Amino acid sequence: MTKKIGRTIRLAHHPCVYSFAAVVGSKEAEGPMGKHFTHVEQDPMLGQKTWEQAETRLQKLALQDALQNGCLQQEELDCIIAGDLVNQCTASTFAARSSAVPFLGVYGACSTMAEALLIAGMLTDGGYARFAAAVTSSHFSTAERQFRFPLSYGGQRTPTSQWTCTAAGAAVVSAEGNAPRLVGGCIGRIVDLGIKDATNMGAAMAPAAADTIIRYLRDTHTRPEDYDAIVTGDLGNIGSALLYELFEKQGIRLQDVHRDCGAMMFDETTQDTHAGGSGCGCSASILTSYFLPQLRDGRLHRILFAATGALLSAMSSQQGESIPGICHLVEITA
Repeated sequence: MTKKIGRTIRLAHHPCVYSFAAVVGSKEAEGPMGKHFTHVEQDPMLGQKTWEQAETRLQKLALQDALQNGCLQQEELDCIIAGDLVNQCTASTFAARSSAVPFLGVYGACSTMAEALLIAGMLTDGGYARFAAAVTSSHFSTAERQFRFPLSYGGQRTPTSQWTCTAAGAAVVSAEGNAPRLVGGCIGRIVDLGIKDATNMGAAMAPAAADTIIRYLRDTHTRPEDYDAIVTGDLGNIGSALLYELFEKQGIRLQDVHRDCGAMMFDETTQDTHAGGSGCGCSASILTSYFLPQLRDGRLHRILFAATGALLSAMSSQQGESIPGICHLVEITA
């Protein structure tokens, strides 16, 4: 089997998502997706001294739960592929430092879960790993400290802003098993249309989502209606509307099958999250608690998971740089 069609990756042996888990905070559990999360941490500090240590703990719990759900021991992992939003991905580094498992730190902002799944899929499909874990996390307070203002500042959020989720998701990918399968994917490319408003990340990421999804559809000769869901994360409400406009310019209707994790996470009328949720843990937790269980149980048969990332830093914004976007995509079947 050819492993590439155009820029699209095909995984010859269809590695499976062997086991998975999500851990979220109390605000996320109060939203529309709350009944799907099995592990909820009511304490935003998770018993730690700092927000950053709390996020490390969040990520460790997600991986621990995923391993337990697959009846696996940590030493059976050949690799952990993980990332987050904290400087130098330290939440992931510190979560993995006591594991003695080979570690690949990745950064794609909110697209990190799809990036990690792609790498895990290629490692297991190529015979370089038997079990590889894809793990991502985010925490509201670590993101506020790094990208915006200290929480005590009390800065007012704009209507286009999104709420960084306190959440983590973990998925163990294996070359064997009878779980949801990774059949292909598409590595995103940088798309930058010059958006500079760091409080409107949906607008910055929507063009990248359109670019990757359209490339995948064309390479695979498929249409949106061939999938049960085309899942993005995290464009939010504003970014999703822009995505529809970009598809309509190509003569494609996306609305009927599109779901966005940022728009799904919170109730915009009761939870005051403005344009929706964001953060590495948003799409990761919804994928592992909502979409993967439905694929496993046969309620869904074929989805595209296209996680999006705004590749900015506090420094680049302060220097007047625009916000590059990226979207990595994985096709998952029952």
